[in-house]
Amino acid sequence: MTFDKLRRFSFSTVVSAIALWTALISQASANTNSFDIRIEAPANIRDLLERHLQLQRYRAVTDLEDAELARLIVLADSDVRNLLGTLGYFSPDVQISRSAADSPPTQPTQPTAPTILIKVELGEATRTVQSELRFKGDIATSLDADAARQRDSIKLSWRLPSDQPFTQDGWDAAKTQALRQLVARRYPAGKISYSLADIDPPSHAATLTLELDSGPLYRLGALKVSGLERYDPVLVPRLARLNPGDIYDQRKLVEAQQRLAGSGYFDSAYVLVDPDSDPNAAPVTVQVREAKLQKVVLGVGLTTDTGPRASIEHTHNRIPGLDWRAVTKLQLDKKLPLAQTEWTSLPDADNWRWVTLARVSRLDDNELVTDAQTLRFGQVQIGDRIDRSTYLQYDRATVTASGTASTLDDARLGDGSALSLNYGWTGRYFDSLPFPSRGYGLGFDVGGGTTMGSNRQPFVRAVGRWLGIAPLERGRIAMRAEGGAVVVANDAAMPATQLFRTGGDTTVRGYGLRDIGIALPNGSTGPGHYMAVASAEWQRPILSGGLPTDWESTLFVDAGNVADSAADLQRHIAVGVGAGARWKSPIGPLQIDLAYGVKTQQVRLHVSVGFVF
Repeated sequence: MTFDKLRRFSFSTVVSAIALWTALISQASANTNSFDIRIEAPANIRDLLERHLQLQRYRAVTDLEDAELARLIVLADSDVRNLLGTLGYFSPDVQISRSAADSPPTQPTQPTAPTILIKVELGEATRTVQSELRFKGDIATSLDADAARQRDSIKLSWRLPSDQPFTQDGWDAAKTQALRQLVARRYPAGKISYSLADIDPPSHAATLTLELDSGPLYRLGALKVSGLERYDPVLVPRLARLNPGDIYDQRKLVEAQQRLAGSGYFDSAYVLVDPDSDPNAAPVTVQVREAKLQKVVLGVGLTTDTGPRASIEHTHNRIPGLDWRAVTKLQLDKKLPLAQTEWTSLPDADNWRWVTLARVSRLDDNELVTDAQTLRFGQVQIGDRIDRSTYLQYDRATVTASGTASTLDDARLGDGSALSLNYGWTGRYFDSLPFPSRGYGLGFDVGGGTTMGSNRQPFVRAVGRWLGIAPLERGRIAMRAEGGAVVVANDAAMPATQLFRTGGDTTVRGYGLRDIGIALPNGSTGPGHYMAVASAEWQRPILSGGLPTDWESTLFVDAGNVADSAADLQRHIAVGVGAGARWKSPIGPLQIDLAYGVKTQQVRLHVSVGFVF
């Protein structure tokens, strides 16, 4: 036999073997099930029975005798009723019968598989007629008003009050929710001491009883910190803000964990309280993994106000000999390049930090070029909802307009320097960040000081801002307002960084960055002493398959103005209207808006990322 013939023979043999094996597998598959199951019931019930009916497991038993199959059919009736009971149907009409196959066998030697027919009539669903929620332990006996509020909150949130459909899943979920509320505050060792769902099938009624045992009231003990090596030991307790003697509150433990993880000093943090410890002084275990002393962050960004930008930021978490943090940033931007360094101390017992800042920037808004320098020294307190700051600040600005600077009064351009003492306050009362659906934010900055140079003049400066978000039947409405005033003599040389111009992505859309200001004799736009901005925006979720997605559509109207007197603010108001889209991106809200400036009769695209208030 030649090699070619041998090769052809081998290939033919392999093909024949595969064909024979396939036929054997097909025949075996045809004979796999010893019986078939057909279920006649509503779609959701049919799916439940097909997934969980124990009879399904015996279909593959090929040597099943008739007597055994008859026994399984009897057991299946009980199984079906138990499964339907989990959905609240305790008096269903269940009929199970056995019949021959619907079609004759394809081969004379192939046996006919019988069919088990299961017919289900659900009947009336069971509903709760009475729910009793009982308490024992400290929550039942304490005269503390907070314990009474927690008890009332659990009752108010109970998921199975009277005249509600009863299901096993609903009953389990209601018990879990009640227990979760119990152990969330004051009682980490709480448990369910008794539960009963008494079902009366003829009347389709369920009587529920749940007893929650709170156990003793827990108070926090000392912090036990592990994983701390390179940073000051006072850092963890000052960031955690969990004081010995405080009543246990799971939410505060989570907030402490978030503060530690978000501080920049730690890559991760875990805060735990052992419910088996001493209730009068339960130790708080804090496990941290320290961040590196230094890090460098490279960034890129894009906004329609300033265009593309790149940045490099260096952080040193513990400056030798000082223990302060230094964050130095260099931003490369066509319209707003800047260099800045900010040094902050460790927080004190009241969460105040000393801070010093130096910044040099250059802002080119296509009409004026503002070179600014800022020095600041003071204290800041950053809380969970409220931020406060007090600081002394020096500002200096040099403003030029291409080819016309010599023909304009420097005071009108914003040339000058000033020294001021300031106080800032910001409160955030939103339901969630950075994607709030309701709530409000309120903030203000007030300061007073004097201009520098030969003609020194006192001044007062104030800025206020507000953002409110209210839910609607479909979507929500977001409204914001901002106003500012600088009270100073007309001939005072106030730096442009302390005066006002507006317009752009986050102020009045439909206008470019700082397009709204005081009209100068050369046609440029200069800064003014008074500013007002308002906006209303309707945000609606974009649905897919009837469910909201991470995208929203918006309709908005913005209005604003800058003037040298409060009375002139109502004149020549710049209005922008438009529509846009929002996306809940991993780095924050992405805003894409197409706006029409009524005053300029131009359409502008605005793109920005992030939620800032």
